[in-house]
Amino acid sequence: MKKYWPIILGLSLFKLLIHCFGNQNYGFHRDELLHLSVSKHLDWGYMEFPPFIAVVGKLSHFLFGYSLFGTRLFPTLAGIAILILCCKIVIEIGGKKKAVFLAGLSIVIFIAFYRNHMLFQPVAFDQLFWTISFYYLIRFLKTQQNHYLVYTGLTLAIGFLNKYTIFILLLSIVVSLILTQGKKILQNKWFYLTGLIALIIVLPNVIWQITHDFPILKHFQKLNEIQLEQLDAFDFVKNQLHAPFTLLLALIGVWALFFDKSIQHYKAVGFTFILVFLLMWVLKSKGYYFYAAYPVVFAFGAYKLEKLTANKNVVLYSVVGCITLLSFYFIPKSIPILPIKAYITYEKLEPQENGRYILTSDYADMFGWEEQVACIASIYNSLSEEEKQKCILLAENYGEAGALSILGEKYNLPEPVCSHGSFWLWGSGTTSGEIIITLGIEKPVIEKVFREYQLLKTIQHNYAIDEENNIPVYLCKQPKITLKEIWPTLESHVFD
Repeated sequence: MKKYWPIILGLSLFKLLIHCFGNQNYGFHRDELLHLSVSKHLDWGYMEFPPFIAVVGKLSHFLFGYSLFGTRLFPTLAGIAILILCCKIVIEIGGKKKAVFLAGLSIVIFIAFYRNHMLFQPVAFDQLFWTISFYYLIRFLKTQQNHYLVYTGLTLAIGFLNKYTIFILLLSIVVSLILTQGKKILQNKWFYLTGLIALIIVLPNVIWQITHDFPILKHFQKLNEIQLEQLDAFDFVKNQLHAPFTLLLALIGVWALFFDKSIQHYKAVGFTFILVFLLMWVLKSKGYYFYAAYPVVFAFGAYKLEKLTANKNVVLYSVVGCITLLSFYFIPKSIPILPIKAYITYEKLEPQENGRYILTSDYADMFGWEEQVACIASIYNSLSEEEKQKCILLAENYGEAGALSILGEKYNLPEPVCSHGSFWLWGSGTTSGEIIITLGIEKPVIEKVFREYQLLKTIQHNYAIDEENNIPVYLCKQPKITLKEIWPTLESHVFD
């Protein structure tokens, strides 16, 4: 193992270096602001996701405060762990230096991973739990030692507390083990004990979902209505074609799992990969959900490619070198290693008539939050102490509420109130709400709720996403009905 560490460490450090440049640029993404906000309210579940991300958020805040670089370090470390595990899988199945290098390089040049391993979201940790699960599954298939089966189950259970889509992996592994081992696995008591242990681990979250009337199902339903229903039947498949070079290595790995006799005892991994693909395709999953399944087949593809090119090193490294250089050109599309003006030049973007630039949704969602919070802070701090005791900050969506909660700390702002997503769980505020400063709420709604109101500012930003441009800020008084009175009725609109 020691002789492979220079390769693994070299690739890991290169990936870390890219993230050191990119992680600190622009600003927090709206989803990151939500995930940090829930860490202030630790619980066994939330409206949109399980509790793991909140625990990591709490740890991140303890170590780094609300530092952009510090917060993003956690998903980056998860990405580096995936690279190391991918290389370890190669070593486990008998690969040598060339295979270890190709496996690690596949993680480095899979451009989508830079986005996944930058943003503080459950995605990076989900991919890590999938890769750990596959690693222990391979150890079990190789040794038939039951403790590796238990480790697989434990990893899947903890992964379930991070992102529910890992249930697809769990189901696929169970079916694949039955297909390949038949009675042997069904007569193994540890197969059932592992399931029982996993159930105990996830039970608190399941109970939380039951007691809150399964909000995650409502979230999936709404997601299906506004996003997934719009997907073409083949969009999931087409999304996998965005990285053709690493896809080719993955396909070589899948082929090897079924037709290379030296690794036939790992066929359950191949069945699992195919079952996951089919289930996600049928369920119209987002394409990036499937990226979690790639590292393990990258490892098997690297193993097979090493064997196929045993005496063709010059040709192999020449092709790999060209592919790597070509891949690096696309890195700025996935992680902001370029300052915004340099990125605009790189993408050859032209300003619209109003001076705005249309960035990708991820990049656009990193702009505008600081300006919104500074505007609200200036209004709030202009109030008298008596008025502040009656004031509520009311945000229209979770991005705006998250910005007020996280970025507002440096202005000593009170916690915001918002009926969107998990913010609804935390209620209508602790003050009377006789004075309300609203962020992002449009005039028709304001007119219905308040007798007295004044538009103080419309916030504009040249880079922010469309829905966060031209954001109205109102100072409202004399509510016709209190937030406390209407709050229970807003539960049905949590995901609107």
